[in-house]
Amino acid sequence: MRKPSGFSLLVASALWTAAGPALLADAQTPAQAPATAPVPAGGPAAGSSAGGGDQQFELKIKGIEEQVNDLKEKIFRTKSRLLLLQETVLGGNISSSAKAVIFHENDMGSSFVLESAAYALDGAAIFTKVDNGGDLSDKQNFEIFNGQIVPGNHQISVRLVYRGHGYGLFTYLEGYKFKVQSSYTFDAEPGRVSVVRVVGFEKGGMTTDLKDRPAVRYDIEVSKEKAGDVGGAATPPAGKDK
Repeated sequence: MRKPSGFSLLVASALWTAAGPALLADAQTPAQAPATAPVPAGGPAAGSSAGGGDQQFELKIKGIEEQVNDLKEKIFRTKSRLLLLQETVLGGNISSSAKAVIFHENDMGSSFVLESAAYALDGAAIFTKVDNGGDLSDKQNFEIFNGQIVPGNHQISVRLVYRGHGYGLFTYLEGYKFKVQSSYTFDAEPGRVSVVRVVGFEKGGMTTDLKDRPAVRYDIEVSKEKAGDVGGAATPPAGKDK
């Protein structure tokens, strides 16, 4: 067998010096686990997401509860103001309350029949009626409102609908409807009664077109309120049916 030369031994020694320690390290060190292991389903990541969702849900519930409590407080304050208003105004305290009585009067000619009437006080409906067999149109005067109100300015809104009633040369009126809308503001003084008469009348004269004749005017009387008159009825105009 041929002996290795000195040059071969020198090369082998150099190779062993360079690679030997690494080979020994690979032979002696066990295989390392992957740097990052997969997280099983339902592990810490999933739990963290669920925890965040629960926290957001709780925050929403807390916000809703705060809104409900705030609404309850507002309702309570409103009820307190209403009770105070009822006690001071509706309780019959003449020195701090006022009273209003509203009448409707029919001063229209025979060519117009009152078919319906609608009244509102400060935007709230207080009277609505449609004629049925003359129970509205045949009355010359009827009461619309009678009660205690808060002192200050108040507005009456009126909507009247008339039906044309023709005869002779005016038979064409039978198919016509005439609508009148009007409003009026009055001042209710503490301790006083404001009697407002809303009068439907014909304005103009013989030369005025029939469609322009229906109109409304307001007659008001103010008198001192007496303790015995609280809630009582006012006297309708003399010589007219209530």
